[in-house]
Amino acid sequence: MATEVLWYVIPREGGYPWEPAGRRPVDLRYLQRLAGAVESLGFTGALLATDLYDVWALGSALSAATSTRFKPLLAVHPGLISPTLLAKQALTFEHLFGGRLRFNVVNGSTRHLAQYGLHLEGDERYALSTEYWSLVKRLTAGEVFDHKGRFYELRDAGADLREVPPVQRPHIPLWFGGSSAAGIEMAAEQVDVYLTWGEPVPQLKEKLDRVRARAAAYGRTLRIGLRLHLIVRDTEDAAWAAADRLLDVTSEATYAARLGEARDADGVGWQRQFRQHGGRVPAHARELETYPNLWPGMSLFRPGPGTAVVGSTAQVVERLQEFESLGVDTFILSGNPLLEEAYRVGETVLPALGVTG
Repeated sequence: MATEVLWYVIPREGGYPWEPAGRRPVDLRYLQRLAGAVESLGFTGALLATDLYDVWALGSALSAATSTRFKPLLAVHPGLISPTLLAKQALTFEHLFGGRLRFNVVNGSTRHLAQYGLHLEGDERYALSTEYWSLVKRLTAGEVFDHKGRFYELRDAGADLREVPPVQRPHIPLWFGGSSAAGIEMAAEQVDVYLTWGEPVPQLKEKLDRVRARAAAYGRTLRIGLRLHLIVRDTEDAAWAAADRLLDVTSEATYAARLGEARDADGVGWQRQFRQHGGRVPAHARELETYPNLWPGMSLFRPGPGTAVVGSTAQVVERLQEFESLGVDTFILSGNPLLEEAYRVGETVLPALGVTG
């Protein structure tokens, strides 16, 4: 399978959007321009991540301004609305925008979900997610059924959706990343694309071997996706200087907040990422280089995936190709600011990976 590359779209963005001074105003026309650039450069879509703004409104606005080549990957927390209602929203989206929706399954944290009235710990979240997404898959496949499980009891589910038939078969694709044993088990059983954050190759290979073994136990094969931030410049020195600048413009208050959250995070993926830098803010970015061109420093000041590939165009391409050799066939990439870096990556890195606009 040819490598698929997605970009990243989020309303709160800019050169260093974790600080007010580095943030651009939220503007619909700008975001639609960004989506159009992503589409024209050869990316097959974008991850629309959970943030301050709702992904359904954002996904609809961007899909209305692009063609079916732009496939939005919407980040959705299971359990916040009924699976039947989610299926109705999804099928509506499919019919309006031409069958291009994909779900990024986000299990979230205990603390975050409590804000929405969902009180579940660790493995309970994965138990809910497994049941929830098994129902959504059946509903978006056009089934009508009764169900009685641990978290949901549905009667004649899907009956109201009979006249809104599926567009994608067998169901709307599920993308998901989880590093705990429960998360890997859910991925092996339920999802189509397993996502992971960037890690040194030996650690990543060990995790992907476990994921594939568990999927094989269910008679399944998963695609593998990797979420990475890129700091790519003409030279290696210029790239590391750009990483140094991100450290310099970040406030002490932001460092304190992010490191406090990371220490208290209950996700295994977060813990694996935190161990790469140990909560230390270096004087120079390269002090945290854990593997050639891999820098975990992004998690010092921003939530979500905190590993960047830092280097010249040739070095960044070499690292991505090394990940491809592990069986990674999908990348979700980002760089700040999103618009300018989409052009930089689209015009330099993507052609070297065999991806063209």
